[in-house]
Amino acid sequence: MYLKIARVFPRRTKATPDDPLAFTGPPPRGGLPDIEEVHVSVAFTYDMEKACQLAEQWMKLGVPVHMGGPAFNMPGGNFVPGMYLKKGYVITSRGCPNRCWFCSVPRREGGRLRELPITEGNIVLDDNLLACSRQHIEAVFEMLGRQKERPAFTGGLEARLLRPWHVDLLRESRTQRMYFANDTPDDYEPLVEAGRLLQAGGFERKSHKACCYVLIGYRGDTMEAAEKRLRDAWKAGFIPYAMLYRDEKGIVDSEWRKFQRLWVRPAIVMSQLKESDGR
Repeated sequence: MYLKIARVFPRRTKATPDDPLAFTGPPPRGGLPDIEEVHVSVAFTYDMEKACQLAEQWMKLGVPVHMGGPAFNMPGGNFVPGMYLKKGYVITSRGCPNRCWFCSVPRREGGRLRELPITEGNIVLDDNLLACSRQHIEAVFEMLGRQKERPAFTGGLEARLLRPWHVDLLRESRTQRMYFANDTPDDYEPLVEAGRLLQAGGFERKSHKACCYVLIGYRGDTMEAAEKRLRDAWKAGFIPYAMLYRDEKGIVDSEWRKFQRLWVRPAIVMSQLKESDGR
């Protein structure tokens, strides 16, 4: 049924659906296939104004228009492949038991972790997959083993929860990329231990499979401190990628934007790190 629903997004990302009924603007002038309703999906609060404008434009078609998405701080439902994320992306659980100050997930999901019915996909976007039960995690990897494409864990894996049996599953599934995090001082020691586990399990740093998100640019942060967190992630065995903090209004300092560009493009990141290592 969802194939008759036009989905509208205020911005296009790598994960935005690319089927004929997915749009990032007003209704096309050339007409539309037969649709039953329109869903305006909003991931970020700072896109809300544009999303409301798009909803008004689509209402002129005379079909029901609904707005939703993470920006509305409402718990998500079961995941439908290809509906609000491009085919290949998959979410098998929602929520996280942690209470990180910069993360909206605990507020949106009511502080609960929910395991969902497992659908097909290879790019895993769970909020905190490793916090799920072993039975669920093993079922997820069983599903991943059926996919043509190797898995990637772009939603992030919590270093503190990583165990040797997780590493075995990651290796056996031929994981192409996994992301951890080094956002606060409490993250570093678990990250170091996770790096040891991964290297012991056969994931060498030179493979570039183990990566690390590093939050930067929040109130009180400095570029010196941010660079230290990025380089510490490298020392722990991970390829670091800077994630620029945005508040609800989405305001970003131009200097922090320039700094992030140096730490988000793989070729530039590796060039800087190898230069600092004297290689």
